[in-house]
Amino acid sequence: MDLQEIEVIIGKDGQVQLLVRGVKGLTCLELTKELEAVLGGQIEAREMTPEAQETTQEQVKQRQWQKSG
Repeated sequence: MDLQEIEVIIGKDGQVQLLVRGVKGLTCLELTKELEAVLGGQIEAREMTPEAQETTQEQVKQRQWQKSG
């Protein structure tokens, strides 16, 4: 299993940034969902990394299953 990281940066102004590394596809959204909720749930901006654009084999299988079901 590859290393997955969530880096939390809190600025002096109280602004919080979450940086996700080592996660392909949109799984990063599931990983940060609860943390975002605890932090207030207000998302001002979201920038997806090139990793988020990658699709894992598991995600391809899941999409195919959903289409056939």
